[in-house]
Amino acid sequence: VQLQASGGGQVQAGGSLKLACATSDYATMGWFRQAPGKGREFVAGIRWNGYNPTYADSVKGRFTISRDNAKTTVYLQMDRLEPEDTAVYYCASSRQRVITSQLQRGESYPYWGQGTLVTVSS
Repeated sequence: VQLQASGGGQVQAGGSLKLACATSDYATMGWFRQAPGKGREFVAGIRWNGYNPTYADSVKGRFTISRDNAKTTVYLQMDRLEPEDTAVYYCASSRQRVITSQLQRGESYPYWGQGTLVTVSS
């Protein structure tokens, strides 16, 4: 399974970016991020049917995860960006349906994309 993340860039605080992750096959897709000097952090997760997406508290209400009808691309719409959102963003997938309590664990996703850098300036 290959994942290709795109859409990163530089934006001012309060702005928006939309990330995309193209993949061939998944049952569950997640977005994670890693800020400079920090550990990996769960951002959002979604299953193939698009129901009940899950978000980290730090992005809830600002970020939206979605997928296209062909279920080959998963998006992360990021609004009202803050400098604290600066990080390399990674998409990750599993061919299994990951239960809700495990969505935030990186170990639930066997496949990872290469990452795309998001920089938010104040």
